Amino acid sequence: MTAREKILPVLTILAALLALWYAAAVFLNAPFERDTAARAGTTITFSEILPRTMAQARPVLPAPHQVLAELWDTTINKPVTSKRSLVYHAWITLSATLVGFGLGTLLGITLAVGTVHNRAMDRSLMPWIIASQTIPILAIAPMIIVVLNAIGISGLLPKALISTYLSFFPIAVGMVKGLRSPEQIQLDLMRTYNASSSQLFWKLRWPASMPYLFTSLKVAVAIALVGAIVGELPTGAVAGLGARLLAGSYYGQTVQIWSALFMAAGLAAVLVLIVGAAHSAVLRRMGARP
Repeated sequence: MTAREKILPVLTILAALLALWYAAAVFLNAPFERDTAARAGTTITFSEILPRTMAQARPVLPAPHQVLAELWDTTINKPVTSKRSLVYHAWITLSATLVGFGLGTLLGITLAVGTVHNRAMDRSLMPWIIASQTIPILAIAPMIIVVLNAIGISGLLPKALISTYLSFFPIAVGMVKGLRSPEQIQLDLMRTYNASSSQLFWKLRWPASMPYLFTSLKVAVAIALVGAIVGELPTGAVAGLGARLLAGSYYGQTVQIWSALFMAAGLAAVLVLIVGAAHSAVLRRMGARP
């Protein structure tokens, strides 16, 4: 498959999405222009409405070029130390994301190892792990923050713990599947070599679980970012992508909201790509063919 054959479908879908976005922006923003003209006692044609819907200060749905302009202004034109810089806010959120993702990875792998090697943990703990994810994060996040604030813990750690709560689940479930993926004949072969439990784990179960682990990590790192943003919402935070979303909603700055959302999406994409690159490197190290 040539590069053109790979890129052309993507560009076609992107162009279609942009066209739909512009059409939706005109449709949703036009009533404001009609109401403004009606209050002024004038009539307005569609040819006059169209350019105005593309340049409203507080549109219902900002046009793509407005979001891109805001992203450029807040990432390139503003110093990274400025509180109006999206890079500054993205770093605040990223810090909590990485801490929560690290803790979630450690917790998920630990629970998976215990579940695979202990029948009691498998029967008693796994149902609770699954049940923990039925609680809406928007309901539990304020409780976590209030409890931690009551004992003097604030700042990055509460947000990181919310990320941990969300990210450990896919890792735990994926690793349980991965550690159990070796076939019985492989386990029997290791036992005929008189392999110990630790050798069985490190030589067979752990390598077999790598594809499952990194697939789970890709899901977990994106969820960890969502957890960090959600953790910023109930605190009234003044920094972070969640704070930008809150400020935009308070003051009706929809362009600011959309630019923060796109920055979060871009940040999640970069994190997933990094995990994917680590996955490829580990598989090459293990001797997998490209």
